[in-house]
Amino acid sequence: MADSTASAPVARSLAAAGAGLFAAGAGTLAWASLGERRRFQLRQETVRVLPEGSRPVRILHISDLHTVPGQEAKKRFVHSLAALRPDLVIDTGDNLSHLRALPYLLEILEPLFAFPGVYVPGSNCYFAPQPKNPARYLWRTTSGEKSDEAPRLPTEDMHRAFDERGWTGLINRAERLNIADTVIDFSGVDDPHLRLDRHPGFPREQDGPAHVRIGVAHAPYVRTLDRFAAHGADIVFAGHTHGGQVCLPGGRALVSNCDLDPAMCKGLISHRGVPVNISQGLGESRFAPVRLFCPPQAVLVTLTD
Repeated sequence: MADSTASAPVARSLAAAGAGLFAAGAGTLAWASLGERRRFQLRQETVRVLPEGSRPVRILHISDLHTVPGQEAKKRFVHSLAALRPDLVIDTGDNLSHLRALPYLLEILEPLFAFPGVYVPGSNCYFAPQPKNPARYLWRTTSGEKSDEAPRLPTEDMHRAFDERGWTGLINRAERLNIADTVIDFSGVDDPHLRLDRHPGFPREQDGPAHVRIGVAHAPYVRTLDRFAAHGADIVFAGHTHGGQVCLPGGRALVSNCDLDPAMCKGLISHRGVPVNISQGLGESRFAPVRLFCPPQAVLVTLTD
């Protein structure tokens, strides 16, 4: 017959351990859903890509806002970024996460429209997110996924609003702009995640060479970065990955949601000798509202000689 006096302490220990694990899990989930995703940060980088003697160019990179009406903490943070007075704003897409979010998105971005800007779309500029098992993100990419049933977002209205406020769309388009007395050639593509990217190359240099060539894309697929490098980009800006969104302690990403190695899916990386700034984004899908060891982030990149 079992010794009940010996087994009781063991049972209590197991119960206590189980309760501790449950409490730890519940606490982690609460922090990921209520704390971490509102812990907005600004990352700053300096990249030497300008000709000798050039004045610095300060670029504010925003991405993946996934806007839902009523996100006041996000609005306050984005409004605070205007105090940086950047020379240029680059928006790398996935701006919406709700069918009625466009007016609120424009409220969020309003102070940044005071500065020159360029933009490209992501899939969540075209299609509203739908309830799906968020765990599938951990074992496979969602590249090319779109559903005929997915509600269409007001993409054209959003782009028209951006254009009216002075920003320049780079949707499979090359453009030359003079920013802070610096001639910048841009090459932008439609969303590689939806396989809509058609690389336009960079503007022809019939009026002389640019000071710097910048590639802009939503998703940093290897083929996309390869093409920018082949066309002579000096630096590339991208988003999409959310920096992994749910990471291990220390910020190690488990997935990139594209074919880029997860270890390379955020921060300032190098691809074929070209610096690539990958934003970990300012939001997340409203059906997966969590972040862990990966806070939302905007980036100020200063280009220097």
